[in-house]
Formats: sequence, C-alpha cells, structure tokens
Amino acid sequence: MTTAVVEPPIPDSISTSVIETVNGSHQFTIKGFSLAKGMSPGKYIQSDVFSVGGYDWSIYFYPDGKNQEDNAMYVSLFIALASDSSDIRALFELTLMDQSGKGKHKVHSHFDRALEGGPYTLKYKGSMWGYKRFFRRTALETSDYLKDDCLVVNCTVGVVRARLEGPKQYGIMLSPSHMGQGLKDLLDSEVGCDITFQVGDETFKAHKLILAARSPVFRAQFYGPIGNNNVDRIVIEDIEPSIFKAMLSFIYTDVLPDVHEITGSTSASSFTNMIQHLLATADLYDLGRLMTLCEVFLCEELNVDNVATTLALAEQHQFLQLKAFCLKFVASPTNLGAVMKSEGFKHLKQSCPSLLSELLNTVVAVDKSSTRGQSNKKRSASSVLGCDTTHVRQLRRRTQNR
Repeated sequence: MTTAVVEPPIPDSISTSVIETVNGSHQFTIKGFSLAKGMSPGKYIQSDVFSVGGYDWSIYFYPDGKNQEDNAMYVSLFIALASDSSDIRALFELTLMDQSGKGKHKVHSHFDRALEGGPYTLKYKGSMWGYKRFFRRTALETSDYLKDDCLVVNCTVGVVRARLEGPKQYGIMLSPSHMGQGLKDLLDSEVGCDITFQVGDETFKAHKLILAARSPVFRAQFYGPIGNNNVDRIVIEDIEPSIFKAMLSFIYTDVLPDVHEITGSTSASSFTNMIQHLLATADLYDLGRLMTLCEVFLCEELNVDNVATTLALAEQHQFLQLKAFCLKFVASPTNLGAVMKSEGFKHLKQSCPSLLSELLNTVVAVDKSSTRGQSNKKRSASSVLGCDTTHVRQLRRRTQNR
C-alpha cells in the first residue's frame, strides 16, 4: 500500500526571529574583608566595570548591608547596569565561592529556573538586581566562603537579545538529495566493487566499506577481530537471490526496494511472502531500519491468508510488536474462524506450537473486553468470536497437551 506524501510549498522568502541570551562572567575578589566591617549600611565596595552583551556592568558588595533597618546583620550583593541605557532585559547569577574545595558554593541564579515575569528588566543606568540579605554576617565570618580574610564572588550576566535571520531570497533552487540513487548506480555499475557474493545460481558484487558502514554483521565479517578483509568471494546459503538483491538495494539506498520490480511478479501474496523473507534476512544482518520497514508493510497488508505465516515469522525472530499485532488480528471475532481454517495456521501449529497458548490467552482477553459491563452474562470465547466451537476446543486441547 503506497501513501502519497504531499510536499509543502517552497516559499519565496523566509525569516526567523531568534531570542537568546548573550552570556558573560566576571569574578570579583575582596581581600581584607575584616577591614570593611563598620563601613555602615549603604556603603559598598564596587568591582571594576565589565562588559557583557554590549553593555557595561558592575558588582556592588555591601559589607554592612544595604539597608539601615538590617543593623549590619547581613551583607548585601547586587549587580548593576553601568551603561547609559534603558530597559535592558537580562538573567543573572550571583555566586559566593566555597574556598574549601568542597564545591558547596552559595548560588542565586535565574538561569536554572523560570522567572514569573520573565527576565529581569533594568530601567536605567544604575538599576540593580540582587539580595539585600544575601548572607548573615556572623555566619559568613565562620564559613568556608571566607579564607585568609578573602571573599570571591562570581557573577554571570545573560543579556536577552532578539536577532532576525533573513529574509533570505532563494535565487537558487535547492535540488533534492540524490545520494541514494548515486550509491545505487555505483552498485549497479560494479565500479570499485571488491567483494562478490554467490547466492544460488546468481552472483552479486558490492563494496566492503559500504556494507560495513550499514551492517554490524558485515563490519565484523570484514573488519572485526576475527574478520577477514582479504576475502573477495562469499557463498550465501539459505537466502534466495531475489531476497539478497533486495537487501543490497536497501543497503545502498536506505529505501524499501521495489520488490515487484525485483521479482517480476504482481501477485500480492508473493509480494508479502518476499517481504517476510526480507524481514528475516534483515534480522540476520542486523539492519534495523529495514526490519522496521518490513514490519510496517506486513502490518498494513495483514489478512486471514498471511497472518499465520507472519505470526510464525515474528515468533521465530522475536519481532515482539509484529507478534502482538498478529495475535490481536487473529483473536478478532471476525478473523479467528477463517484463520484457523487456513493453510498457514496448519504450518503455525507445527512450527510454533507454543503460540497456541498465547493465542488462546489473547482470545480470552478479547472476550473479556467485549463482555465488560455485562457481569450477569458469561459467554465462551467461541460464542463471542462467532466461530465453530470445535476450533476453540481443539485449540485449548492442543495447548493443554503440549
């Protein structure tokens, strides 16, 4: 089943507004902290001016606090706009450095938490952001933040700026990628091929590096610790030539190949059968994307004639999602009877008898789901599914006698 993909129209021009922060830091060291005691509230020690985001900034440290009412019980710490500018939006981080080496810094930061009103706005030169009660003075004097009568403060400023990318006029149209087709042409032309595969009566040439780049199995075979990079011919058994050809096509193009073209058949059943074999081969060579593409196709094309063989394949190769999808399909009230009469179901009973128990459990689960809310009615799985009761009895008997 093919799904049409509608490409969005290519615009004549584009533009993008990017809102971001321009970050910068400044470290301010205060030596002789004890001598600053008694400066009185409102008196400060100022750092040198530093620039971030095109604006000047300065750190203000108040040894006896910024306010009279705190009675010098706290030290205050602020960052101030030093440029003659207005309405500057920014994020801030003020850090009192732990000098013991334990890394337990005292950090007040906007960067790791959302602000209720967004970034802080500094209205004019001299506007400040910080903490009047940054740290209790008595605690600071006996802490690891003070060493050799020295304090270290680190300040980070993130200035919010919006920049416009574009508008960009498209003078040259960008063509779609043709990498896959280019690699496929390389495979078809056999230019530079250094490995030949004998698959049945047919031979296929390929490139070791491309195979190794796409498949961990080929990588180990050619370049692994016990691999052989000098090998130039490999005989492949138990894989049909058409399946191997389809796998090579995917390896070079990353696209599920046109199996109709490879097989020359238009039969839906033969197409599904080939996808089943291709899925098994993809598992053998650890081609994850190919496995997924095959599983998706088999789910989309599932019917009463092919579900049993698909379920057997999923069980043997442990494709758990595909297996679960198949079990639910078989257990559907409209499908169970027809599936159990199919040739594929006979093969399933012989190749994977353990699946009968799981199938019965799925049937029971479907039964319970369909009878939910009708607590006074007890119905058998066979009556719910609308199939001949002998089928269900046979299924249960085979499960019990395994």
